[in-house]
Amino acid sequence: MASMRDIKRRRASIQSTQQITKAMKLVSTVKLQKAKQRAENTNPYFNYMYSTVTSILARSGGVNHPYIWNGEDKGGKTAVVVITSNRGLAGGYNNNIVKLVSRSEELPVDDTLIYSVGSKGRDGLARLGYEIMTDRSDVMEAPLYEDAASICNDLLKKFETGEVDKIYLAYTHFKNTVVHEPTLMQLLPVAFSEEEIDGADKNLVMNFEPAEDETLDLIIPKYLSSLFYGALIEAVASENGARMQAMDSATSNAEDIISDLSLKYNRARQGSITQELTEIIAGAEAIS
Repeated sequence: MASMRDIKRRRASIQSTQQITKAMKLVSTVKLQKAKQRAENTNPYFNYMYSTVTSILARSGGVNHPYIWNGEDKGGKTAVVVITSNRGLAGGYNNNIVKLVSRSEELPVDDTLIYSVGSKGRDGLARLGYEIMTDRSDVMEAPLYEDAASICNDLLKKFETGEVDKIYLAYTHFKNTVVHEPTLMQLLPVAFSEEEIDGADKNLVMNFEPAEDETLDLIIPKYLSSLFYGALIEAVASENGARMQAMDSATSNAEDIISDLSLKYNRARQGSITQELTEIIAGAEAIS
């Protein structure tokens, strides 16, 4: 059994750690409220942007444009924008994104280029052998629409030159304070599900003004920038939500450990007192 001194030292250490986790929980809670409000305010715009653009393109059957999926696989490199955090202590938040990318059959290590936004995802995927093309970890400190547009423009240039022929986005979708879903979505070429195609009104004629190519060249970059920005906002909210839960769990676990150590300390102290009394009584009897 550990000595009373060892138990006391460990209890003091756990209490110190508990104070840190409590403070981090409070900080994460405050940050979560701000990030949650921001996500809730911006989500309607990005949801409508997504549904509107996909509805337009789904009704534009027959349009031949590099941004639209034509069913052919060119066999080139695939770019993945991976959004994680720059800090740990957020439970499985970062690891879930790394697993999502590494376990996807569509993203083999040899044919995938990582465009990292967040150092944790960059480090995790680099250890697995993925090639890291760029690192925009600074963006996660205070995401702006201009940052999303900059990332989008860089990727579009590589897509247009043929350096990559597919672009994916891996991020954590914020549903509510306790539910955060790792999400992988294909951005380019734009593809549609069977439900979206079947749900499109085939009798509705889409007219493009000016020409189709000019219109799509204008719409798609703005559409992608909006999705990038929405993903950044949701990722920030998800990170703080995950960290708040992780710190709350750590604080509760620390409380349990402290309670257990206090019980052990009291037992050891009682045992020490009992032993001393026994020795005193034995000594007194020996003298008499």
